Amino acid sequence: MKRGFYTIMSAQFFSSLADQALFVAAVELLRIAGAPEWQRAALVPIFAVFYVGLAPLVGAFADALPKGRVMFISNAIKVAGCLMMLFGGHPLLAYAVVGLGAAAYSPAKYGILTELLPASQLVKANGWIEGLTIASIILGIVLGGQLIGPAISTHLLAFDFPFFDFGIDNEAEAAILVLILVYALASWFNTRIPHTGVEMRPLRADPQRGLAANMLQLLPDFWTCNSRLWRDKLGQISLATTTLFWGASGNLKYIVLPWAALALGYDTTKASALTGVLAVGTAVGAVVASVYMRLDIATRVIPLGILMGALVMGMNFVDNVWAAIPFLMLLGGLGGFVVVPMNALLQHRGHNLMGAGRSIAVQNFNEQACILLLGAFYVLCTWIGLSAFGAITAFGAVVAAFMVLIWGWHRRNLRLHPEEVEHLLQIARSDKHH
Repeated sequence: MKRGFYTIMSAQFFSSLADQALFVAAVELLRIAGAPEWQRAALVPIFAVFYVGLAPLVGAFADALPKGRVMFISNAIKVAGCLMMLFGGHPLLAYAVVGLGAAAYSPAKYGILTELLPASQLVKANGWIEGLTIASIILGIVLGGQLIGPAISTHLLAFDFPFFDFGIDNEAEAAILVLILVYALASWFNTRIPHTGVEMRPLRADPQRGLAANMLQLLPDFWTCNSRLWRDKLGQISLATTTLFWGASGNLKYIVLPWAALALGYDTTKASALTGVLAVGTAVGAVVASVYMRLDIATRVIPLGILMGALVMGMNFVDNVWAAIPFLMLLGGLGGFVVVPMNALLQHRGHNLMGAGRSIAVQNFNEQACILLLGAFYVLCTWIGLSAFGAITAFGAVVAAFMVLIWGWHRRNLRLHPEEVEHLLQIARSDKHH
């Protein structure tokens, strides 16, 4: 790997670590303030709002500036959200601002991979980025819990800065102040990311018009990019697969909680640990895929996605923790092995079709929309009276059914458009065409 890749990995790790720890601190801040339960639950969807709503803008923004500078600006937005929490802003509004920073960060962190690395290294790079991101998720949750715990928060609250009072009055605020320093460390790594030499694509914004008018001007370009990926014979398959995977994965970490309560008698604390097991399995699957998979054979993992949906339904037959841990490791491992090569293939096609930032923005838009839709489907299942077991069965069946449709879609492309698909695979096999 090129040296700049390790700088990107470091910046991504610390930024993601702070994101996850901040979620725990925000939940605790709402609890201390006596906020109703729905506000704590709303932290998750409000974080995703800007991924969907600003997808046309953040993709074009990521292509208009060097990716390292975009990541630096995005971390600055996250710090602004943290400061809002510290100085009286409503935690939900402040966390939405952090989500805005994350939405702008994502097209840059993935888009720079296609600018920095040849096609032959994209699967490996995605494996390490996904594995590191999942590691930061697990460690970030642990870090957030420790920062608000009495062992560390007591020392943080006892520390006095000379000549200045930050107004830190509780454990959550002390944790947020520490996380601002973690974001600052990630920002320092952002400044060390090399310029890849790829030509920038300036935002076609009119300074005489307002922000809303300029965003509307970007919509046709965004929908053109979206349509272009969905029409591409490999782009459409990889986009459909990753969209479904992240839609399922984003909701599984919540589905595990009621399942563990019914099947294992676990409380929320113990059930959350099983979510970590699922994440570890995903990280292992991601790293294994980075070693054994290539772009030109990425579509071979689609049948494993069908198996993943079937395993979700199989959760209903697990009734003890000794079976649950390896089962969740297998479920997460399959997911990681499926998403890494398909994600790399999608980045490769997007980079060739429209530019890295716009491609990742299109991907984020579709994936976050799928998270919201599948989440709404699961809520609907519980609302009409299905038990957690029944809702899990319906959820797994939908995932498996859509993976079957995607597999059939790809086989139809191979049958009706063999020359076009083979041409695209030839491009994937050659670095000089990337």
